[in-house]
Amino acid sequence: MEDTEVPLIDRRTVLAAPLALALARPAAAAVAATTKKILRLPFRGAETSFDPAKISDLYSRCITTQILEALYGYDHLARPVKVIPVLADGMPEVSEDFRVWTIRIKRGIYFADDPAFKGKPRELVAEDVLYGLKRLVDPANKSPGATSLLDDGMLGLAEVRQAALDSRKPFNYDAPVAGMKALDRYTVQFRLAQSRPRFVTGTLAGGSISGAQAREVVEFYGDKIGDHPVGTGPFRLKSWTRSSKIVLERNPTFREMLYDAQPAADDAEGQAILARFKGRLLPMVDEVEISIIEESQPFWLAFLNTEVDALVTAAGSVPPEFTSIIAPNGKLAANLVRRGVQLRRTVLADTTMLYFNMEDPIVGGYTPERVALRRAISLAYDVQREITLIRRGLGIPAQSPMVPHTTGYDPAYKSEMSEYNPAKANALLDMYGYLDRDGDGWRETPDGQPLVLAYASQPEQIYREYNNLTRRGLKEIGLRVDFPVQQWPANLKQAQAGKLQIWSLGLSAADPDGQTALQYVYGPQAGEQNLARFKLPAMDRLYEQTASMVDGPEREKLFFEAKRLCTAYMPYRYIVHRLGTEVLHPWVLGYRRPVFWNNWYHMVDVDPERRVSA
Repeated sequence: MEDTEVPLIDRRTVLAAPLALALARPAAAAVAATTKKILRLPFRGAETSFDPAKISDLYSRCITTQILEALYGYDHLARPVKVIPVLADGMPEVSEDFRVWTIRIKRGIYFADDPAFKGKPRELVAEDVLYGLKRLVDPANKSPGATSLLDDGMLGLAEVRQAALDSRKPFNYDAPVAGMKALDRYTVQFRLAQSRPRFVTGTLAGGSISGAQAREVVEFYGDKIGDHPVGTGPFRLKSWTRSSKIVLERNPTFREMLYDAQPAADDAEGQAILARFKGRLLPMVDEVEISIIEESQPFWLAFLNTEVDALVTAAGSVPPEFTSIIAPNGKLAANLVRRGVQLRRTVLADTTMLYFNMEDPIVGGYTPERVALRRAISLAYDVQREITLIRRGLGIPAQSPMVPHTTGYDPAYKSEMSEYNPAKANALLDMYGYLDRDGDGWRETPDGQPLVLAYASQPEQIYREYNNLTRRGLKEIGLRVDFPVQQWPANLKQAQAGKLQIWSLGLSAADPDGQTALQYVYGPQAGEQNLARFKLPAMDRLYEQTASMVDGPEREKLFFEAKRLCTAYMPYRYIVHRLGTEVLHPWVLGYRRPVFWNNWYHMVDVDPERRVSA
């Protein structure tokens, strides 16, 4: 306690012994308060829902994957990544044509206690796995994951969904589905119409949308299920103040799980982490506190003042504007070295992008003049300036939808996506009739109507920098632009409804397959993952072909064609792949940046005594 907080005390009248005791009490109380291990993390954006059937944002997924579990996940330490069983009792039995997948489930796994179970323990069974997946295709949920799951071609699933749509009656969860069966209490089998070699990593791993759910919980909470996630995972939701704070606590009914992993033999860091924690009971922390801090400065100050323990890539790494302070010339600043801060930097499996609403009357459409407008807008944006001035060097230009660490990504590939060329942009606009007819310095549409672009934005300071860079580029080619401002969740909701003209956001890969990125240009995903509402038969054919092919040169050729179509039609302008700068206080132990997954909170430890002494 600071002196100014102690009123009306004359220090000359305070005896030495009572003073020593008074000073000792706060320290003792602080130590006592830290006996509970709490991992404190910040998010850069607000959550939207904790119902996996309705989630499309990273922030919410970072929470639900700690609560709900999927059949498979990823080894915390293995690099290259390795799929491991979670709810499954071993790897699947797979037919030679990759169409029949039979998976056994571990016995003795229980859901967290909840009033929906009426005081009785509730064991996970095969039907819970199937129910969680069926919820994605229930039309009432309007799930962003519906089309992706239907793409797998589970026999009979689309027909049950269509029956609900046609009859306008509730989805029949009891209707038999040939492609989704519980063979017995602990065995599920999936039968697919087409070959799906990556069915596990694409659908059954990670848990962000494929987590098992108990039907009675969903029915108990009804339309409030997004407030009450109940799963079999290491944590459960303790408290939640929307857009402010989320607290997870250790799930008291979580099964006995001991720390284990398989880092490569020559992976010194991974081997060291394994040696330290192997055999420890999981989770190693008692609670996880998530604070929503959208502005960059308070986000960084929260770390500097030890109010949060780490700034890491899953939903909140170091803001770019502070990287030169934290790591000048790429090395951790001396003051942070003295405090024992850990620095990590790596290329992320993600991309930032802006999309054009292909149904918008100004920027949408497939005619040559509309394509020319989108390409001109793209050519007017100086991505290298963004990387240098706004991102402080923490990014590499994106050339296509494919992101690092996934199939289809080629670091040598170059395209117009990264090109900054106002002269070419002006020439395109002139050629296709976007002219300044009244001499006011701004172009009109080919039919002479006023042309003002609407680029959706957010209120945080960092977006003003992006807006200024965008405005500067568009002014060079005679295009006016407004930046209507809303909070991120509101923009996402309007984007999914097709009500935004242009918006920029980021996406992170959830698995090693590059085809995931093509969901954003796949016609049937329009209004879901495909925010641009891009519909091109040639692209849809490529997407469907690559889905059934095994990885290899032939599949890579099709990915190349998909990249070319994305550049030619420009429904999205892919901007940068981010370089993540992570910092962790020294009391965070065992962290290793996940590549595609978010469920790692149970795999790290914190040292409360070291935190108190900091």
